[in-house]
Amino acid sequence: MSRSEAQELLACGSVHTSPGGQYSFRVIGPCCRLFDREELPWPCCRLVWRSKEPSWRRVGRRFVPDLAARRCPSYAVELLQPGSRPTATVLTLFSQTFSRELQEWWYSRLPRSMQADNGTPAEPSKTPAA
Repeated sequence: MSRSEAQELLACGSVHTSPGGQYSFRVIGPCCRLFDREELPWPCCRLVWRSKEPSWRRVGRRFVPDLAARRCPSYAVELLQPGSRPTATVLTLFSQTFSRELQEWWYSRLPRSMQADNGTPAEPSKTPAA
């Protein structure tokens, strides 16, 4: 199964079926899947320390982007399963990968990404054919 490239965000409120077809989900909105470093077991291994690092001496941010989901879109969704109540969760679509522009918007380290008006990705620049 080949991965498709995600070109745009899924619309908020839209309903989609899961890649396997077992359930459907309603999109609440895009989100960044974060990894909580405080939940690591003690001791953890870091290259900076070149050894085991005690949990109380961890260096760096507590929440970091999850490397497993960094190249795939994640959404806050409501699972719509037949015969049960809707369940809110975060769903990562590993069957899709980001386009370069969309990945830059989703997991950017640039200062502009933290501005309030950066709620949606910029429209891709359209260059006229020569």
